[in-house]
Amino acid sequence: MESYTIGQAARLLGVSVDTARRWADAERFPTRREGTRRMVDGPDLAAFCVQAAQEGADGEEAPYTSARNAFPGIVTAVKLGTVAAQVEIQAGPHRIVSLLTREAVEELGLEVGARATARVKSTSVFVDRP
Repeated sequence: MESYTIGQAARLLGVSVDTARRWADAERFPTRREGTRRMVDGPDLAAFCVQAAQEGADGEEAPYTSARNAFPGIVTAVKLGTVAAQVEIQAGPHRIVSLLTREAVEELGLEVGARATARVKSTSVFVDRP
């Protein structure tokens, strides 16, 4: 079973180490000691991620969509062309770049600083393991 330090868990959760420590201190996920290090077991961290994502989605009006991979974030860049556009969204630790029509960008009111959700549906998804 894979285990993570609090720092590694924080990076995977997209939060600061202090936030991860506070969550562990509040017993939102279990930790154990290995010498001087606090460790989180992989299955416990995975369960917390699912729970935290569900809590974050509560109260938000979700659109009807078949795309299950949603990355809420903030627009960090918009490059408009004559017909096409490139939009960058920072979703936690993830930078997502989307190519779409200029018309869609204008209709959605996408501009730097706007909240947006990148939704991904793909038949080709690659999974890497370090």
